[in-house]
Amino acid sequence: MNKIKSFLYLAAICLVGLASCEKEFVKIPTENTNFDGKANVRLANFVVNSNRNYVFVDNVLVSGTSSAYTSTYPNAPSFMTMNAGSRAILIKDTLATTTQVPINVSANLEAGSYYTIFTYDSIINAKSKLVKDVIVTPTDTTARLRFAHFAYSTAAIPNVDVYSTRRAQNIFTNVSLTSVTDFIPYASAISDTLYVRETGKTVNLAGINAFSAITKRSYTVIFRGSYRLTTGTAARTLSSFLSY
Repeated sequence: MNKIKSFLYLAAICLVGLASCEKEFVKIPTENTNFDGKANVRLANFVVNSNRNYVFVDNVLVSGTSSAYTSTYPNAPSFMTMNAGSRAILIKDTLATTTQVPINVSANLEAGSYYTIFTYDSIINAKSKLVKDVIVTPTDTTARLRFAHFAYSTAAIPNVDVYSTRRAQNIFTNVSLTSVTDFIPYASAISDTLYVRETGKTVNLAGINAFSAITKRSYTVIFRGSYRLTTGTAARTLSSFLSY
Protein backbone atom coordinates (compact mmCIF):
# COMPACT_ATOMS: atom_id res chain seq x y z
CA MET A 1 0.00 0.00 0.00
CA ASN A 2 2.86 2.37 0.85
CA LYS A 3 4.48 1.63 -2.53
CA ILE A 4 1.22 2.47 -4.33
CA LYS A 5 0.90 5.74 -2.42
CA SER A 6 4.50 6.66 -3.22
CA PHE A 7 3.95 5.93 -6.91
CA LEU A 8 0.81 8.06 -7.02
CA TYR A 9 2.60 10.89 -5.22
CA LEU A 10 5.48 10.84 -7.70
CA ALA A 11 3.07 10.74 -10.63
CA ALA A 12 1.24 13.79 -9.30
CA ILE A 13 4.51 15.70 -8.98
CA CYS A 14 5.42 14.83 -12.59
CA LEU A 15 2.04 16.04 -13.87
CA VAL A 16 2.44 19.35 -12.03
CA GLY A 17 5.92 19.73 -13.51
CA LEU A 18 4.70 19.05 -17.04
CA ALA A 19 1.89 21.56 -16.63
CA SER A 20 4.32 24.23 -15.52
CA CYS A 21 6.46 23.60 -18.64
CA GLU A 22 3.62 24.09 -21.09
CA LYS A 23 4.55 26.79 -23.58
CA GLU A 24 2.15 29.36 -24.90
CA PHE A 25 2.59 30.30 -28.58
CA VAL A 26 2.39 34.03 -29.11
CA LYS A 27 2.43 35.43 -32.66
CA ILE A 28 4.80 38.39 -32.68
CA PRO A 29 4.12 39.70 -36.22
CA THR A 30 0.79 41.42 -36.79
CA GLU A 31 -1.14 39.50 -39.40
CA ASN A 32 -3.54 41.55 -41.52
CA THR A 33 -6.31 39.44 -43.03
CA ASN A 34 -8.67 42.33 -43.73
CA PHE A 35 -8.33 43.38 -47.37
CA ASP A 36 -11.34 45.69 -47.47
CA GLY A 37 -10.43 48.96 -49.16
CA LYS A 38 -7.24 47.51 -50.62
CA ALA A 39 -5.91 47.50 -54.19
CA ASN A 40 -3.40 45.08 -55.69
CA VAL A 41 -0.37 46.41 -57.56
CA ARG A 42 2.59 44.80 -59.32
CA LEU A 43 5.75 46.33 -60.77
CA ALA A 44 6.98 44.97 -64.12
CA ASN A 45 10.40 46.47 -64.70
CA PHE A 46 11.45 46.85 -68.34
CA VAL A 47 13.73 49.87 -68.03
CA VAL A 48 16.71 48.69 -70.08
CA ASN A 49 19.80 48.01 -67.92
CA SER A 50 18.12 49.00 -64.64
CA ASN A 51 19.51 47.21 -61.60
CA ARG A 52 17.98 47.94 -58.20
CA ASN A 53 14.54 49.55 -58.29
CA TYR A 54 12.52 49.87 -55.10
CA VAL A 55 8.88 50.87 -54.69
CA PHE A 56 7.71 53.59 -52.31
CA VAL A 57 4.06 54.43 -51.67
CA ASP A 58 3.31 57.80 -50.09
CA ASN A 59 7.03 58.02 -49.18
CA VAL A 60 7.02 54.63 -47.44
CA LEU A 61 9.19 51.78 -48.75
CA VAL A 62 6.93 48.84 -49.61
CA SER A 63 9.21 46.51 -51.60
CA GLY A 64 11.39 44.13 -49.62
CA THR A 65 13.85 43.40 -52.42
CA SER A 66 15.07 45.31 -55.43
CA SER A 67 13.77 44.82 -58.96
CA ALA A 68 16.12 44.61 -61.93
CA TYR A 69 15.46 44.75 -65.67
CA THR A 70 12.92 42.09 -66.84
CA SER A 71 11.78 41.20 -63.32
CA THR A 72 8.44 41.68 -61.58
CA TYR A 73 7.85 42.67 -57.97
CA PRO A 74 6.52 40.78 -56.20
CA ASN A 75 7.37 37.65 -58.18
CA ALA A 76 4.51 37.06 -60.61
CA PRO A 77 1.68 36.25 -60.20
CA SER A 78 1.75 37.94 -56.76
CA PHE A 79 0.75 41.55 -56.07
CA MET A 80 1.52 44.17 -53.44
CA THR A 81 -1.53 45.15 -51.40
CA MET A 82 -2.00 48.83 -50.61
CA ASN A 83 -4.74 51.23 -49.61
CA ALA A 84 -7.11 52.19 -52.40
CA GLY A 85 -7.60 55.82 -53.40
CA SER A 86 -5.12 58.42 -54.53
CA ARG A 87 -1.56 57.12 -54.07
CA ALA A 88 1.81 58.65 -54.85
CA ILE A 89 4.03 55.79 -56.04
CA LEU A 90 7.77 56.31 -56.49
CA ILE A 91 10.04 53.80 -58.22
CA LYS A 92 13.73 54.53 -57.98
CA ASP A 93 17.25 53.17 -57.78
CA THR A 94 18.42 53.93 -54.23
CA LEU A 95 22.15 53.82 -55.04
CA ALA A 96 23.62 57.28 -54.46
CA THR A 97 25.61 57.19 -57.69
CA THR A 98 22.81 55.93 -59.96
CA THR A 99 22.10 57.66 -63.25
CA GLN A 100 18.54 56.34 -63.39
CA VAL A 101 15.89 59.01 -63.08
CA PRO A 102 13.16 58.41 -60.46
CA ILE A 103 9.76 57.34 -61.78
CA ASN A 104 6.73 59.02 -60.22
CA VAL A 105 3.32 57.40 -60.66
CA SER A 106 0.13 59.21 -59.61
CA ALA A 107 -2.44 56.47 -59.16
CA ASN A 108 -6.11 56.50 -58.23
CA LEU A 109 -6.59 52.88 -57.19
CA GLU A 110 -9.95 51.16 -56.88
CA ALA A 111 -10.54 48.79 -53.98
CA GLY A 112 -10.47 45.14 -55.02
CA SER A 113 -8.84 45.93 -58.39
CA TYR A 114 -5.54 44.72 -59.84
CA TYR A 115 -2.90 46.86 -61.54
CA THR A 116 0.47 46.45 -63.24
CA ILE A 117 2.96 49.31 -63.41
CA PHE A 118 5.07 48.80 -66.53
CA THR A 119 8.34 50.72 -66.41
CA TYR A 120 10.27 51.07 -69.65
CA ASP A 121 12.69 53.06 -71.87
CA SER A 122 16.28 53.79 -70.72
CA ILE A 123 17.68 54.58 -67.29
CA ILE A 124 18.22 58.24 -68.23
CA ASN A 125 14.67 58.54 -69.52
CA ALA A 126 12.78 55.96 -67.44
CA LYS A 127 9.00 56.08 -67.80
CA SER A 128 5.96 54.19 -66.58
CA LYS A 129 2.47 53.14 -67.57
CA LEU A 130 -0.17 52.04 -65.07
CA VAL A 131 -2.54 49.41 -66.47
CA LYS A 132 -5.61 48.00 -64.80
CA ASP A 133 -5.59 44.20 -65.03
CA VAL A 134 -9.06 42.90 -65.74
CA ILE A 135 -8.83 39.47 -64.13
CA VAL A 136 -11.32 36.89 -65.42
CA THR A 137 -10.88 33.20 -64.69
CA PRO A 138 -12.04 31.11 -67.67
CA THR A 139 -14.89 28.69 -67.05
CA ASP A 140 -13.53 26.27 -69.66
CA THR A 141 -10.04 24.85 -70.28
CA THR A 142 -8.58 27.92 -71.96
CA ALA A 143 -6.05 30.41 -70.64
CA ARG A 144 -5.85 34.18 -71.30
CA LEU A 145 -3.17 36.19 -73.08
CA ARG A 146 -2.39 39.86 -73.67
CA PHE A 147 0.42 41.72 -75.41
CA ALA A 148 2.46 44.72 -74.28
CA HIS A 149 4.71 46.78 -76.59
CA PHE A 150 7.55 48.39 -74.62
CA ALA A 151 10.54 48.20 -76.94
CA TYR A 152 13.04 51.04 -76.61
CA SER A 153 14.63 53.26 -79.24
CA THR A 154 15.67 56.87 -79.65
CA ALA A 155 14.09 56.74 -83.11
CA ALA A 156 10.47 55.99 -84.02
CA ILE A 157 9.35 52.37 -83.57
CA PRO A 158 6.69 50.89 -85.86
CA ASN A 159 3.48 49.25 -84.75
CA VAL A 160 3.74 45.48 -84.49
CA ASP A 161 1.76 42.26 -84.89
CA VAL A 162 2.08 39.03 -82.91
CA TYR A 163 1.90 35.86 -84.99
CA SER A 164 0.98 32.42 -83.62
CA THR A 165 2.42 29.46 -85.55
CA ARG A 166 -0.14 27.19 -83.93
CA ARG A 167 -3.03 29.27 -85.21
CA ALA A 168 -1.17 30.25 -88.39
CA GLN A 169 -2.38 33.83 -88.01
CA ASN A 170 -1.83 37.07 -86.15
CA ILE A 171 -3.37 37.08 -82.68
CA PHE A 172 -2.58 40.76 -82.01
CA THR A 173 -2.40 43.33 -84.78
CA ASN A 174 -1.19 46.90 -85.24
CA VAL A 175 -0.15 47.41 -81.60
CA SER A 176 1.52 50.76 -81.05
CA LEU A 177 4.44 51.52 -78.76
CA THR A 178 3.53 51.54 -75.01
CA SER A 179 0.15 49.92 -75.72
CA VAL A 180 -1.14 46.98 -73.67
CA THR A 181 -3.94 44.94 -75.23
CA ASP A 182 -6.89 43.36 -73.48
CA PHE A 183 -6.66 39.69 -72.54
CA ILE A 184 -7.93 37.25 -75.16
CA PRO A 185 -8.84 33.55 -74.83
CA TYR A 186 -5.88 31.33 -75.63
CA ALA A 187 -5.68 27.54 -75.84
CA SER A 188 -3.89 25.96 -72.89
CA ALA A 189 -1.57 22.95 -72.67
CA ILE A 190 -0.28 23.30 -76.23
CA SER A 191 3.19 24.25 -77.48
CA ASP A 192 3.14 27.38 -79.60
CA THR A 193 5.76 29.67 -81.11
CA LEU A 194 4.98 33.36 -81.06
CA TYR A 195 6.69 35.97 -83.25
CA VAL A 196 6.54 39.73 -83.13
CA ARG A 197 6.64 41.41 -86.55
CA GLU A 198 6.38 44.89 -87.94
CA THR A 199 2.71 45.39 -88.82
CA GLY A 200 1.83 44.00 -92.23
CA LYS A 201 5.22 42.28 -92.70
CA THR A 202 6.46 38.72 -92.25
CA VAL A 203 10.01 39.29 -90.97
CA ASN A 204 10.37 38.06 -87.38
CA LEU A 205 11.80 40.66 -85.02
CA ALA A 206 11.83 38.36 -81.96
CA GLY A 207 10.02 35.26 -80.77
CA ILE A 208 9.14 32.82 -77.98
CA ASN A 209 9.60 29.11 -78.65
CA ALA A 210 7.55 26.36 -77.01
CA PHE A 211 5.20 28.75 -75.24
CA SER A 212 2.58 26.77 -73.31
CA ALA A 213 -0.12 28.25 -71.09
CA ILE A 214 -1.62 26.61 -68.01
CA THR A 215 -5.39 26.19 -67.95
CA LYS A 216 -7.29 29.13 -66.41
CA ARG A 217 -4.15 31.26 -65.98
CA SER A 218 -3.48 34.71 -67.49
CA TYR A 219 -0.23 35.72 -69.21
CA THR A 220 1.40 38.88 -70.53
CA VAL A 221 3.64 38.62 -73.59
CA ILE A 222 5.91 41.64 -73.85
CA PHE A 223 8.12 43.06 -76.60
CA ARG A 224 10.99 44.78 -74.78
CA GLY A 225 14.66 45.74 -74.97
CA SER A 226 16.52 47.92 -77.43
CA TYR A 227 14.80 47.78 -80.81
CA ARG A 228 18.03 48.29 -82.77
CA LEU A 229 19.96 45.51 -80.97
CA THR A 230 19.65 41.85 -81.96
CA THR A 231 22.22 40.39 -79.54
CA GLY A 232 23.21 40.95 -75.91
CA THR A 233 21.25 41.34 -72.67
CA ALA A 234 19.62 44.58 -73.86
CA ALA A 235 18.59 43.20 -77.28
CA ARG A 236 14.98 43.31 -78.47
CA THR A 237 13.21 40.28 -77.07
CA LEU A 238 9.77 38.75 -76.81
CA SER A 239 9.16 37.29 -73.37
CA SER A 240 6.27 36.55 -71.02
CA PHE A 241 5.25 36.55 -67.38
CA LEU A 242 2.36 35.02 -65.49
CA SER A 243 -0.17 37.76 -64.78
CA TYR A 244 -2.65 35.81 -62.67
